[in-house]
This record gives sequence, C-alpha cells and structure tokens, in this order.
Amino acid sequence: MNSFDVLIVGAGHGGAQAATALRQANFGGSIAVLGDEADPPYERPPLSKEYLLREKSFERLLIRRADYWEQKGIDLRLNQQVTEIDASSRTVVSKDGARIQYGKMIWATGGRPRRLSCAGHDLAGVHVVRTRLDVDKLFGELERVERVVVVGGGYIGLEVAAILRKLGKHVSVLEAQDRVLARVAGEPLSRFFEAEHRARGVDIRLEAQVEAIVGDRERVSGVRLVGGEILPAELVVVGVGIVPTVEPLLAAGAEGGNGVRVDEHCQTSLPDVYAIGDCAEHRNRWAQGDWIRLESVQNANDQATVAAMAIGGRPEPYQAVPWFWSNQYDLRLQTVGLSRGYDDLVVRGNPDTRSFSVIYLRDSEVIALDCVNSVRDFSQGRSLVANRATPAKAALADLNSPLSSLR
Repeated sequence: MNSFDVLIVGAGHGGAQAATALRQANFGGSIAVLGDEADPPYERPPLSKEYLLREKSFERLLIRRADYWEQKGIDLRLNQQVTEIDASSRTVVSKDGARIQYGKMIWATGGRPRRLSCAGHDLAGVHVVRTRLDVDKLFGELERVERVVVVGGGYIGLEVAAILRKLGKHVSVLEAQDRVLARVAGEPLSRFFEAEHRARGVDIRLEAQVEAIVGDRERVSGVRLVGGEILPAELVVVGVGIVPTVEPLLAAGAEGGNGVRVDEHCQTSLPDVYAIGDCAEHRNRWAQGDWIRLESVQNANDQATVAAMAIGGRPEPYQAVPWFWSNQYDLRLQTVGLSRGYDDLVVRGNPDTRSFSVIYLRDSEVIALDCVNSVRDFSQGRSLVANRATPAKAALADLNSPLSSLR
C-alpha cells in the first residue's frame, strides 16, 4: 500500500495549486495528486469559450507543462476516483480497489454537473459542460446540428449560447426564473445580457419550465415546455449548476451538507483533512459570515494556498475578496465582491455604450461590482469592496470621479 505525506484528491485548479504551493513553500515531504480524468491538470474556464470554439488547443489549457509534476517530485495519478475514506487509519480507497495512506489530505474534487431529472434526460444529444471530454463530445456532434436548446441562463449557459451562435447555430436559452443571471447579478445586468443575446439571434425564454426532453430513435429531437410547446433541437446543453463531490468525506463523518464544511484554514472536521474549491463550504466574510460555496478559479487557488500554508506550519486565514469573470461575444464581464443581500445599486455609465458597471450597496457600503468592458472600474473597485467604503451614490455614478478617489 502506497503512503504519502500529503495526498491531494482532485486534479483541477485547486488540486494543482495546492501541490504547487506546497513545493513553493519548500515542503519536502511526499505529495500525490489523484485525478479522476485521463488528462493532467488543465484550465476549466476556456472549455465553454475558446476551447469549444477551437480557438485554443488543449495543450494551451494545461496548467503546467507535462513534465512539471515529475520535476517537482509530485506523483500525479490519473483515472483515480476515491470512493471511500477511513479517517481513523488515514486511508482512502479508489474505485479500482487500490488503498493509499496519507499523513494529511486535501480534498479538491469540485463538483459534477447537475442533471435534469425529467423524461428524456438521458437521450443521446443531451450534454453538460464541465470537462474536456464533455466539450469534445459536444463539439463532435455540432457539424450535423442546426438547432440547440440551452437549459439554464447562468454564466455557463450564456457563454455556450454565445459560442454556438458564433458557429452559426440556432440557439434557444431556457431560464426558469424571470431573468438570466438572477442568482448572481442585479436586474440591470440581466436585462443588458438578455438584450445582447437577442440582438444576435438567441431566443431567450424566461420563466420557462422544461417538462421533458423528446426524442426520435433514442436521440433528442426537441424540448417540451410546461404548457405543451415543443422547441425542435438536435442538441441540448444543460447548465443548471453543480453538485459538490463530497460523498466519501460525509460518509467518513465530515460535517457538511451543501459541500463539506471547513474552518478559516480550510480544515474539515476530520483530523488533518482539508477541503478547497467548489466543494468547500466556508464562512465568508464578504457574505456577512454566511456559510457559502464559491464556484470560481480564484477561490480554488486562494483556498489551495491557505491549506498549503496550514500544512506547512504557517497558517493564515482565508480572507480573499472574491472575483469572477465571463466572456460573451466581445463583452468582458468582471465581478468583484458578492452582491448577495444588496439593498441598493448604482449603474455607472450607460449600458447602451456597452461599457458600464453595476455597483451594489448594502447599508450604504459597496459590497460588489459587475463591470462590463470596464477594466478600470474592476481594478479600482476592488479597494472599495475590501475597505467596505461608503461613498456617495452620486459620486459612484459620476464617470468623472475615478473610483480610486472615493472612500
């Protein structure tokens, strides 16, 4: 049975960064990274953007060169899925029955795409976008596809819709709520992106409930909505969130529910077991101390560094200001902070110019910004969020007042 000083389960952004951070901190013990895919660690955000469009090759998505892991003495093991954890003996069991012992463990498995449960959800031609294999399968079918239905009006759904329109497909986006991006943004941003997609020919359907996926000879031929309307489609993309992959941890006794719960140093309730990234539920100071999961590369990387520092004996609490981004057509959306719980907002600039920001306030404090084609607002607005600034609304709206000058 193999044994490692640090075992990292998950070879995405968080797992790769955790291993790298340990070596950068001169950790000299043995490290293994277990990944459940056949590919070495690679960037996920381009999957629904440049990689789907085939503007970026897979080799350019690699987080590190293929020989990096061996050079750094990191045992990279692919096609390894952990199915069981024995916290008392500090042992994990993989799907193929292999047993591995650990001194400390970092759980960085992220999540798996949430699937539809309606009739026809398993027909050929129904896709998700989470891994390279997902996107390769989707791309491989596009040549014989004219009509696509995207279920979900969040970031993934809108990004995929933008790429598919660029590829000349007829695209419909179904959103169950009354606006797109409803979970993460205010109405001005939602309406802006709805208008942008519609102007490019995307059929945005709001308050649209999927009743069933219909098929012909075991392949999708359309989507039936509640009410009976059928939207013809040769391909369906489902983007309705993820389910955190934490079942082995919870079965081993770790506290959690919506993910696995971690403290400020990313440690779970199990001894010497840490969790980071999309699957880690933590109290976030930028969310009023609520328990949340953050699904972003930034969060995965920052928590990886926090866990590595704790293992290396130099613990620092996780306090990073969240930030995110999304590319759709020629629009670059950059977000800093968390807008949840806002009670007021300011639109800075004119959305008609396609360069503006939405600034979110709670009790007069700036808590988040959504910046569309406005890099300056994004970079300067970060300090407003970090410092819990309370500038006047008129100053926030005034383009002649740089955000860096406000307090």
